[in-house]
Amino acid sequence: MRAVDAVMECLKAEGVDVVFGLPGGANLPTYDAFYDAGIRHVLVRHEAGGGHAAEGYAKATGKVGVAFATSGPGATNVVTPIADAMMDSVPVVFFTGQVRTDLLGTDGFQEADTIGITMPIVKHSFMIQHPLELPRAIHEAFHIARTGRPGPVLIDIPVDLSRADIPYEPASDVSLPGYQPTIEGNQKQIRQAAKALAAAKRPVIYAGGGVINANAAAQLTEFATTDRFPVTCTLMGLGGFPGTHPQWLGMLGMHGTRTANYAMDAADLIVAVGARFDDRITGKLSEFAQHAKFIHIDVDPAEISKNVAAHIPIVGDARHILEKLIVEYRALEADSSRLGDWWKQIDAWRAEYPLRYDDSSDSEIKPQYMVEAIYAATGGDAVIVSDVGQHQMWTAQYYHFDNPRQWINSGGLGTMGFGLPAAMGAQVGRPDAVVCAISGDGSIQMNIQELATCAENKIPVKVFIMNNGYLGMVRQWQELFWDHRYSHVDMGEFPDFVKLAEAYGATGLRFTDKNTLVDDIRAAIATPGPVVVDVRVTREENTYPMIAPGAAARDMVG
Repeated sequence: MRAVDAVMECLKAEGVDVVFGLPGGANLPTYDAFYDAGIRHVLVRHEAGGGHAAEGYAKATGKVGVAFATSGPGATNVVTPIADAMMDSVPVVFFTGQVRTDLLGTDGFQEADTIGITMPIVKHSFMIQHPLELPRAIHEAFHIARTGRPGPVLIDIPVDLSRADIPYEPASDVSLPGYQPTIEGNQKQIRQAAKALAAAKRPVIYAGGGVINANAAAQLTEFATTDRFPVTCTLMGLGGFPGTHPQWLGMLGMHGTRTANYAMDAADLIVAVGARFDDRITGKLSEFAQHAKFIHIDVDPAEISKNVAAHIPIVGDARHILEKLIVEYRALEADSSRLGDWWKQIDAWRAEYPLRYDDSSDSEIKPQYMVEAIYAATGGDAVIVSDVGQHQMWTAQYYHFDNPRQWINSGGLGTMGFGLPAAMGAQVGRPDAVVCAISGDGSIQMNIQELATCAENKIPVKVFIMNNGYLGMVRQWQELFWDHRYSHVDMGEFPDFVKLAEAYGATGLRFTDKNTLVDDIRAAIATPGPVVVDVRVTREENTYPMIAPGAAARDMVG
């Protein structure tokens, strides 16, 4: 069969039920194979939209997302989704077309060195040099993407090789001697960790996106409740521990709760699970958690002691390690009363520093209230996908995520324009879920063309635009750190989002009254098909609390 038909057979063998992509000259043979393949293909309006949709699908389902693009500009348009997937450990396989092998290196039409461009931002990449390589390369790509620390894998296919006839034999096994991720964790280290926990008087569990990737949310909750361990999660870890649980401290980090950040600052033992101590968490690194010893559990050995030295490092899969840690800790029969004073301090912080904002005295919608209204209207059960900016932080603060894969956003790269296409991919992956995208008037316009994809394919995402007329987070920083010198952050009056939504074949609505907002949102969610809601909120509202850049966590403001 043709190599491209073998590609389709490999996708089916990997359990792929949908791909996102856009055809072009260098991947025309592949698209001819799609014609008869029986695999659902969602035609996006921009390759970046396809890449982010594949990310949203992967994050919402736990399966590997798949995106297709042609050569040259098609490939460079997926560079941002590839980098985003790398930063957030998202399993996506990207297929890019490439010029004919005889044109490689000649600056042929729509040629780009896709392998070279993406080398620093992929987990692995394959440059196909012979058509017989394709089947095994695809199966290896999926294996690499989904195992160990998940991540993006790129397969670049020259157009002449994709047309060649090959004898296709399914790859029955994937064996990569040089790639053997550690899964189980070292039992001696796990036992040491349990003993350290039993002795700790001020412990904190600090969980990240690795808990979600490892499907370890249930194990994290069981571990935390083996004793009264306080739990905080990163932006990427939200939903890994129930946001309504009494042991929940709230999110930590730059816009986390004071309780979570103060607890980290005062802790004598921090258990990091699937988290990487990035700068948004630590604040000033030299002053981060100076009283604490660190247990660091991560599947990626490169993350252990990268930013913060681990006293007890444990390399492995979070689910497996937590299961073993639970057994070891219970066997010690630790005295829970030792945590009494710690919880008195935590409860005092909670009482003194709750998340709060000054609500309007009239009908004006505060952005924080908009998120609370979405939470009330959805009963806390929706899949929430955010873009990047103030709205992202407010959503993380005020929507209380009780379940994993319920919160989807761009964390490490902070990609504006991620929200709508990622919500589209999440809705395709979970057609029975209510999927709400929360965006800003700046972010939404970066990939708003995917409204056409949603309308064409009857993908019923509900998009709520927190419209303050500004690039809000940049404006906030200019206010706080640049003496109110608002330089090029005013987004003006355009477009009319209601009319634009209608032009794209979606329902367009505008909400301006907080008194009816919850019922209005319920009505929007009940409206069939894709819906875009322009929610007019307070123009100049800041996201607090906040750790100023370069400051210590204990010096939060707001």
